[in-house]
Amino acid sequence: QVQLVESGGGLVQAGGSPRLSCAASGIISAMNVMSWYRQAPGNERELVASITNGGATNYADSVKGRFTISRDNARKVSLEMNNLKPEDSGVYHCKLMRFGLIYWGQGTQVTVSS
Repeated sequence: QVQLVESGGGLVQAGGSPRLSCAASGIISAMNVMSWYRQAPGNERELVASITNGGATNYADSVKGRFTISRDNARKVSLEMNNLKPEDSGVYHCKLMRFGLIYWGQGTQVTVSS
């Protein structure tokens, strides 16, 4: 069973630079894609950024140039967020996909105050 645990959220002032982390436990293949999604109240969950095991990254247009996704290994991924805006608020979920299977973390709340 794969489990994902996010950390690093909280209340942040606009312009702040928090860092989120996601750690995976269980049987993990090195061949996987890890991603960050966020969901604001009343909105659908949306992709923020993703990274393959080879290091290829993809970002939502709204965060390009401000957020950076990175991974230490097959089990840990981080999201460095800079110049936060109130519209970045939401629950940030970590996702791991491997061989067609998808796993989600419970999420960590990020609230940006203006």
